[in-house]
Amino acid sequence: MLASIDTSMIDWSRAQFALTAMYHWLFVPLTLGLAVIMGLMETLYVISGNEFWKRAAKFWMKLFGINFAVGVATGLILEFQFGTNWSNYSWFVGDIFGAPLAIEGIVAFFMEATFVAVMFFGWNKVSKKFHLASTWLTGLGATFSAWWILVANSWMQYPVGMAFNPDTVRNEMVDFVAVAFSPVAVTKFFHTVLSSWMLGAVFVIGVSAWFLLRKREKEFAIASMKVAAVVGLFASLVTAMTGDKSAYQVAQCQPMKLAAMEALYDGGTREPLTVVGDIKIPLMLSYLATHDFDGYVPGINNILLGGYALPDSTKALSVVEKMKNGKKAIAALSDYREAKQEGDQVAMEAARQVIDENMKYFGYGYIDDPNDLVPNVWLSFWAFRVMVGLGMYFIAFFALILFLAWKRKLSKVNWLHYVALASIPLAYLAGQAGWIVAEVGRQPWTIQDLLPVNAAISRLETGSVQTTFFIFLILFTVLLIAEIGIMLKAIQKGPEEA
Repeated sequence: MLASIDTSMIDWSRAQFALTAMYHWLFVPLTLGLAVIMGLMETLYVISGNEFWKRAAKFWMKLFGINFAVGVATGLILEFQFGTNWSNYSWFVGDIFGAPLAIEGIVAFFMEATFVAVMFFGWNKVSKKFHLASTWLTGLGATFSAWWILVANSWMQYPVGMAFNPDTVRNEMVDFVAVAFSPVAVTKFFHTVLSSWMLGAVFVIGVSAWFLLRKREKEFAIASMKVAAVVGLFASLVTAMTGDKSAYQVAQCQPMKLAAMEALYDGGTREPLTVVGDIKIPLMLSYLATHDFDGYVPGINNILLGGYALPDSTKALSVVEKMKNGKKAIAALSDYREAKQEGDQVAMEAARQVIDENMKYFGYGYIDDPNDLVPNVWLSFWAFRVMVGLGMYFIAFFALILFLAWKRKLSKVNWLHYVALASIPLAYLAGQAGWIVAEVGRQPWTIQDLLPVNAAISRLETGSVQTTFFIFLILFTVLLIAEIGIMLKAIQKGPEEA
């Protein structure tokens, strides 16, 4: 079956999914970030009764709504692609992967759809407290939606809570809690959502800085910057802490990704962390990967060759050995199905035992060359440094905003206002870099160690995927340009009277 698949179609399918995901992530983080900031402003309005905060909340709510609408459109297309372009994947693990997506659609999405209407059209029609609850529940719905999407993605990185059924040739869920609350999912959720709060904060500060540069809405701009800076500083610090946890998990579950992130070909103990070039932090990589300064970190060559001691004291198999075990599992599955047709119970049991013993290497059976397991090192290495470098920059950025606000000099430092404006695209760059690290770093796997991309795709004509790729490219670009245009008009108009 695999021999009949056009390999160029794999690249086009991956490109199409990456295109959709990257466009989608232009809208999602701003939705999550603005939800918190406008919720805090409306809370201040309800507590204080000051109409100023209502006016501020309504302005940011307007921008939230524009962004929210476009984000929904791209998200729906993204989910449909699992069925159109990745049908083998959907068949193989749909029982597990489909559950969080279904919950996200049924619960989270409808929760958002219900309360977003009250939030936008309920001013002066429902009580202040009910409207406030609707605002927070809209944001909670968006966050809840992110939770289930990230659970699904985390499971692809760290597959748990499942058992393979050779009768259906599918993986089936056996432990929903393990899937929904895996340590990788929990860490990814906090890291991703808090980084979205950070982006939302940068956006609010940048737009507010524009008002200060235009000498408009001074009080509104300064107040917005203060609220956003508090949210941003908190979010950036927590993002850094969860990033450390995430690095440790990657080292344990996806050592090849970590090796690619560090461009580490030959590992060892007491490994330094490379900043750029020859600038290194002694022992830091070993500590991040093992929480031990003397810990062993395998490099790309070490992982390919195997032979080193794993944390559980067993010896790491070479990729060649894993490929052999994977082919055993695939062959045993074929034997099992043949024995089932013949009614040979003994042969079925023997084949099932071989499958169970080698199932964790199943995906390696579809790998032809060990070097195919090495992701793009250059892209992973630099994307990681862009992400971390900008993360550190934003911590200093938010701290400086709060310091100047405390000194009552926020409106007087014009150079900072230009920096704030320029920081908006940097926040988006940091988010995209993070996803590049996460997704490029785990290639060629759709599901870590279980299913490579060459076994996950649909049998489609390459031309059809190419056509839809360019259709989506044009469509998403038009949507993005339209959103930016509408956003700019709304910003230029400024906050309206409460």
